[in-house]
Amino acid sequence: MVAKRQSLNILNSSLSTSLARFLSIACHPLLMPTFAFGILLFRVPQVLGVDVFPATLRLSLLVLIFVGTFGVPALLIYYLYRSGYVQTLHLTTLADRKLPFFLTAFIYAFLTVLFAYRMELISTIAPEIAVLLGSITVSILLVGIISLYWQISAHTVGLSGVIGIIAGIMLKFSQSELFIPLLLSILLTGFVGSARLKLNVHTPAQIGAGFVLGLSVSLTVVFWLV
Repeated sequence: MVAKRQSLNILNSSLSTSLARFLSIACHPLLMPTFAFGILLFRVPQVLGVDVFPATLRLSLLVLIFVGTFGVPALLIYYLYRSGYVQTLHLTTLADRKLPFFLTAFIYAFLTVLFAYRMELISTIAPEIAVLLGSITVSILLVGIISLYWQISAHTVGLSGVIGIIAGIMLKFSQSELFIPLLLSILLTGFVGSARLKLNVHTPAQIGAGFVLGLSVSLTVVFWLV
């Protein structure tokens, strides 16, 4: 009976660890811009001024954002891993975090400039896209700087950044359509924060600091610049 109970405990622990790993991968920080813009482009496109675009064009815009904010940085991090510049793709040490975060911030800054100045149609109709990309760039840069000394949670920075963008736009423009996405984002942030603690990759302080950083940057940008 004792042996059976121990086996069940081991199984439950294994399942919870697997779930924590799945949540960490599914809610990777690099996916958060696509998540946020997907909600805005298809839930409240009028806020960004892209409601004049058909759904297919908005989808193409989202794919471009996905490639720039996830595809290119992910390939770069994989190259750094294969070249030996980082020891693990999970970037779980301060030494591994330095180069990937600063290079990712550079890529995001380039993408921000592209949307702000080189894509004339988008920059004229929807300048808010570049502004929001700029806020995400600032968050990544701050994570990189902090990671020189302390392992702040990039996952909660990304998720709370989404919360800040959605909540800020919801309050500033009275967009009640964003209530459900906001609620789901808050719940997801709680689950992912717990998952990171379960995997022993962050302390509660690092989780909390990441939440405060992402939320404060995104809320400030939305209320002052959008």
